[in-house]
Parts: sequence; structure tokens; C-alpha cells
Amino acid sequence: MSAVQLIEISPGDGEVRLDRFLRRRFPGLTQGQLQKLLRTGQVRVDGKRALASLRLQPGQTVRVPPLADAPAKPDAPSLAAKDVTAMRRLVLHDDGAVVALDKPAGLAVQGGTKTTTHLDRWLPALDQGGERCRLVHRLDRDTAGLLLLGRGAGPAAKLTEAFRRGQVQKLYWAVVHGKVAERQGIIDLKLAKVAGAGQERVVGDDAGKPAKTLFRVVARAGKVATWLALRPVTGRTHQLRVHLAAIGHPILGDRKYAGDQLPLAGQPDGLMLLARAAILPHPKGGSLTLRAPLAPHLRSCFDWLGFSEDMALEHGLEAFEL
Repeated sequence: MSAVQLIEISPGDGEVRLDRFLRRRFPGLTQGQLQKLLRTGQVRVDGKRALASLRLQPGQTVRVPPLADAPAKPDAPSLAAKDVTAMRRLVLHDDGAVVALDKPAGLAVQGGTKTTTHLDRWLPALDQGGERCRLVHRLDRDTAGLLLLGRGAGPAAKLTEAFRRGQVQKLYWAVVHGKVAERQGIIDLKLAKVAGAGQERVVGDDAGKPAKTLFRVVARAGKVATWLALRPVTGRTHQLRVHLAAIGHPILGDRKYAGDQLPLAGQPDGLMLLARAAILPHPKGGSLTLRAPLAPHLRSCFDWLGFSEDMALEHGLEAFEL
């Protein structure tokens, strides 16, 4: 049994909800125990009762009553030096609050039943001064490009909220099958998850959740393929992949949603989808624009089709307003 604890909120934990702060600080607490501690006033902030939704501020003091000792957890396996080096090489931007990574295609963001190599496991390689980096959104395993993290609980909470409120403008590049006739447009198709043969799939479904994607043609390779700039208005699982397949132009290399569309002769391997850029509200004020470079497999695809990044200069994120 622990003693009464008085915890001063650090700048890194500012703006975090009280219940989330307690769950992170005391992972052995069940949801029921946490609710009881808050309901009965055993947890106090600056000497006063507080709701679970209270946003903590730096300098406040949280009183936590004696808690039963949580069962010891096995230590997480230490990272190999090569993993630490590999993780640090992915960093595109780090200002102490926002960290941006250049996620390679084929690397999962989080683990699963059969996934032991993933970015989430490598995040401790980026720790600085006791402040951990935290995921604030996701990318598919096969999608390359810009992945954002928050350094510390406070910045991470603000970034997560910005994503939830749709305040982060994201720009993707995709190379799709066929000639997209319309110069620009909107794909408005509700999406739902369904159980598949051994894996979950996402399908268009009138009973699903609203999903909207804006698109603009950047360049065409005759009738063979089209390079699109994409702005997802919503952030559903596999949204871009399903939306593009639904209009008859699946992304090159999409084995899950391309249906009976065969790979093109000479087509490089990989899903030709890149999280290219984002404009986001910075947790400390102002806005921040970040970009990821063209992934190697996409560069091979561009060379194969005769595309050049210079073609996209007029389609930068700042001008991408449909």
C-alpha cells in the first residue's frame, strides 16, 4: 500500500484530463477504482474535488490517496542499438512539443497479435529529459510519410484534440490506376468496417460513418495512371484506399482494395500512397507546416511513369483549397 502522494503537474502534463493523467501515472488502477476515487473526493486538485474531465494546469497539485500495490509488470525489452539509430533517423522535425517522423512503408505504427516490430515499441528511443513521445494519429502499415507525435502528455493531448476536431489539414499523394477524367472533385461515401476472411475490411455502406475526401489531379500518364493530391476531410480507417477504389481508380499496389485490377506491366512494388504534408495548430501557439519527402518506392513509380515532384509546385498544401 502506497502513502498519500502530492503530485505537482509539470508543463509536459498541462492540459491533460485528470482521469487520463491518473491512468498513465497509475496503470494498475481499474476504471471502476478511478471513478470511485473521483466520486468520493479522495483525489483532489489544489485541495478541491475535481471532475474526471478537468484539464490540469502546470503548477497544480494532485492529491492521490494510498493505493494498493499494483502487480509488478515485466520490464519492457530494451531496444537494440540499431533500432535506436533507425528510429532517430526517421525524425524530420522536433521542436520539443511536436515530433514528425518519416514513416517508411511496411512498418506498422502499433503492434498486434502477429506484429512485434512497430514504431510504438521504438518510441523510447526518442525520450528526452523524461518526456516521452506519444502517438496522436495513425498511418496504415503500407502507407509511407508524415507521422506526428506529441512530446509529453500535454502537447500530445492538444494534438489529439486537434485531430479529433478536424483542425489538422492533411495532404496525401497517390498514384492510381487509369485516367481520372475530372480535374478535381469530392468523394462522399459513408464507410463501415466488416469482418472478412481472416482480416477486417472497410466498405462503402449507407449505414456507415460519414467520410469525405477531396481530390485534385496533379498529372496523368496517358490512360495508364493518374497522380492525385488528396485532402481527407474525415479520418476513417482505410478511407483514401476505399474511396479511390469506389470511383474505379484504386491505388497502385493496393492488394486489399484493388479488386480484380491487375498490376501494370513493370509496376514497382509497394502501395503508392504518401502522407505528404500537414498544417496543424502548434500546442504552444501558432501553426506549423510539415512535409515528408517522396518515399523510395514512390520515387521509383514516378520515374517509371515520367512524373516529377516539380509538377506539384502549384498544388502545395497552402493552395489546396477545394
